This record gives sequence, C-alpha cells and structure tokens, in this order.
Amino acid sequence: MLPDFNPPAPALARPAGQTTAQGPAEPVSRRWTSLYGLVWFGFWTANLVPLQLLLPQQLEAIDPASKVYDFAVVNGVSGLVALLALPLCGALCDRSRSRFGRRRLWLTAGAVAFAAGLIVTGAQTTVAGVVVAWAASMIGLSTATAGLTAIIADRVPEGQRGMISSAIYGPQAFGVVVGIALVSVFGLSPMSGFAVIAALLIVCLVPFLAAHRDIAFTVEAPLSIAELLASMGNSLRNREFAWAFGGRLLVNLANSLGTCYTLYFLSDGLNVPDPAGTLLVCTVLYLLAGLVATAAAGVLSDRLGRRRIFVALAALLQAASGFLLASAPNLTVMMVASALMGGGFGAYMAVDQALITQVLPDAESRAKDLGIMNIGAIVPPAIAPLIAGAIISSQHGYPLLFALVGATAAAGAVLVYRIRSVR
Repeated sequence: MLPDFNPPAPALARPAGQTTAQGPAEPVSRRWTSLYGLVWFGFWTANLVPLQLLLPQQLEAIDPASKVYDFAVVNGVSGLVALLALPLCGALCDRSRSRFGRRRLWLTAGAVAFAAGLIVTGAQTTVAGVVVAWAASMIGLSTATAGLTAIIADRVPEGQRGMISSAIYGPQAFGVVVGIALVSVFGLSPMSGFAVIAALLIVCLVPFLAAHRDIAFTVEAPLSIAELLASMGNSLRNREFAWAFGGRLLVNLANSLGTCYTLYFLSDGLNVPDPAGTLLVCTVLYLLAGLVATAAAGVLSDRLGRRRIFVALAALLQAASGFLLASAPNLTVMMVASALMGGGFGAYMAVDQALITQVLPDAESRAKDLGIMNIGAIVPPAIAPLIAGAIISSQHGYPLLFALVGATAAAGAVLVYRIRSVR
C-alpha cells in the first residue's frame, strides 16, 4: 500500500507509548528494545559489510588496476543519492498514513527495496552496473531509516534514549564481524555474500514488525518541494540542531575515512599475507571495544542526565586513534587503533543519538529532521572513499589520511560542545 496523503480520517485509539505534548510517557520494554536492536543489526550488516569487504572484492575482480578510483565513484554516487533521499523520505514519512502504520510502512518498504538492491548489486559484472545498483540500494536504505529512526522520538521517553541509542549502535561492529565471518569462513563470492546479508536483513526485521505498533498523529497537507526545502532550511537555522548535525557529520566522516580502505591498507600499505583474515581480527577488536563503550556510555549518560561530555570525549578518543596510526602505521598500532576507534565510535553514537532527539526543532516533523541528521550518519561512508582515494594516491598516502581522521574527529568534538540546550 502506498502512503495516503489525503486529509486523515478520525484518529483511532492510540496504543501504549502514545506521544503527548511532553513526549512519550510510557517506558519501552526490554523485549521491544531487543527487537529494535535486532533490526539495526540487520541494517548495519547489510550496509557496512558491502562497504568493508564485498564491494572492494567485487571491484577488484572487475577492474583491479582502478579499484581505488572505482570504489570512490561507487560511493560518491550513492552518497549523492542518499543526500537527496534521506530528508525527502523523512518528510514524506511525516506526512503519510496507512492502516499498517506510517513508520512501519516506510520501514518495511525500504527494507524490501534495500534487500532487492543488494541482490542486484551482487549480480553486476561491470563498474557502471555496480554504481547504479548500489545507488538504488541507498534509496531503499533511506526509506527504511526514515521510519526506523523516527520511532525513537515517537515511542521512547527521553530518560531511556541513551539506552536505546546503545541498542542501535551496539550491534554495528557486531554486524560487520558476523557478515565478514560468514563471507570468509564459507568462502562466499561477492554475489553470494550480497544475497546472504539481504536475507539476514529481512529475517532481523520481521520480529520487530510483528511486535511494534505506531502511534497516531495528525497528518498535514501534501508536501511540495519548495515547502520541503524551506522546512530543511528552518531546521538548519536552529543553532542547536545545526551544531549537532555538524558534529555528527564530522565524527562519522572521521570514522569512515579511517575504515573505508582498511582492506587495501592491509594488503597494499602493510603487505600482510592474509588481508581478509587480518581485517576480521581488526573488526573483532573494534567490535569488543565498541560493545563495552556503547553499553557503558548509554547507561551512564541516562543515569547522570548528561550527554555532551560523553559525546565530546568519545570523539576525542577517535581522534587519538587517527593520530596514533598516522605517527606509526604498522600492524601492531593498527590493532590498537582499531580498538580505540571502535570504543570511541561506539560511545559517541550511543549518546549522540540521544542528544539529537533533544534538539529536534519540531515534534510534528521528527522524521524529516531525523532524515537530515541521518545524512550525517549515512552520507560520510559514501563520500569518504572519494576523499581517501585522492589522499592515498598522493605522495603522503595513508599517514596523511589517518592524520585527517584525527583532525576531523577533534573538530566534531568542538562542535558538539557548542550545543547549550543539552547538558
């Protein structure tokens, strides 16, 4: 069923967890939180395993001489698509209604489209085919995240948002580890790997869809492009929102710059004999540090009622990772830097998501505003290969790349501390 943009029928009774003027009142259960985290596990696996392993392998097989350039182009085009699709899908999600639920509708449709895009991407045998298929996949991902992230502001009380943010970002590195392990252990080809993670995405989604029910909202008039652009401009003119967006964009860019060419860094920069196996080890270290930091930071942030200090310190931890690897690019330091990056990024995203929900300008346009914020999370992994590819090709190579990682993360920490409305 397509979204209905006609004036709404009389609202039905609202389920538990209804949003009031003061925000959601009823706490979410552990079961709901677990199922919500499972959905994110599926999405992280489906989005990041291609970026970390499958796309580099696929492009190396298609065009080994130009693999760095090809990877940059693939991600640059998909980043542009996501940049346009995220706020648009968020705004349309805010304006739509359906018996299935407006958030559930967009989440389901987006997940199915994303899974189909993954399978089509894996079947490509030309660089141009990969570019088009992966960019189309980003439309599905943007559609799904419009509903998935808006659910937090709709359903989760402010005092639980640090914990819920941990449920979102805790599975991130775990999803990458599981995906890479499946591909490596079973010797899957890129085509088979894409198909497996597409199936895993749907399997992780179904339990949450069965358990979650959307709350009811008033639906406004149809949205025009001019209104959307004006609304986006209004959101970004809100200083607190703008600082939060800038911080998220820079820290995610730093993390993406530090991880997007890890496979090529291990094979071409450090000349390790088993790049895929070493990548798995680095990702496990990233995972373990990230899990501990995510859980601890989210819970402590809720208990202390403080967000900024956790977000800023986590960003600085990632900065330290980049500067360390820039000063001594070897395998041992790579292992240490992976743990620092994972711990810093896990803690950052766990608390940053909670912070962001506290600076949204308008309760009636949550999905649109979160769609803007999602640009800061989804676009950096797409544009990072463009930046990193140019740096790697220069005479300064990987040391300059990792120094940029440190500087970008540090700048993100500074922007977060410009936020004054959140402790």
